[in-house]
Amino acid sequence: MLSKSKIWYLENFNLFEGLKPDKMMELDRKMSMNNIKRNQIIYFADEPSNSIFLLKEGQVKLSRVSEDGREAIIAILKPGEIFGELAITGETNREDSAIAMDEAVICTISKENFEMLLMDNPKLNLKIIKIIGLKLQKVERGLENMIFKDSYSRINYFLVNYAKDYGKKIGDEIFIKSSLTHQDIASLTATSRQTVTTAMNKLKDKKIIDFTRNRIIIRDLNKLQKSI
Repeated sequence: MLSKSKIWYLENFNLFEGLKPDKMMELDRKMSMNNIKRNQIIYFADEPSNSIFLLKEGQVKLSRVSEDGREAIIAILKPGEIFGELAITGETNREDSAIAMDEAVICTISKENFEMLLMDNPKLNLKIIKIIGLKLQKVERGLENMIFKDSYSRINYFLVNYAKDYGKKIGDEIFIKSSLTHQDIASLTATSRQTVTTAMNKLKDKKIIDFTRNRIIIRDLNKLQKSI
């Protein structure tokens, strides 16, 4: 997975678009790049927030565990996303855990080096502010869904957004390569695994979706959206 150079990944990361070549080379020197195995922990909750991460390949989930051991998945990250960025907002310890869902490539930079980069690049600073704002909006929408939608609507809402974020349109259908289990979807939608299985089987029977162990197919996105 590390066949491409670190600088190649950085140059193809939208966050750094427009960064001057000398700043790009400086960033390259200050970052480390690592191959992460499937299910490997990147960081645990309560660890010191002293690094920022850039996801280059693979998927990463951010989750929290309640006192009774239940997992709540906060987000599923795709290539091109930054995480751990709350370290620069004053967060001293992680509030969530980050886990690789499949093989991943991650670049890491220290909080101090990233803060220096932001001070030297006002446009990059604005991009980070926008990213944090968009993530907060996404959390707020998630809370609204938890409060105002029933469990089946929440599951359907998740599938619609998952298709938009990760899907590849082929003809009239959307194919999503997915390593999510039904329990993962339950954790993302505040439902139970049994409810997710029942809901997805109903959608399959109606020919709105289809799924296998490693793939979800959205056969009729319009009907899925109307069911939210």
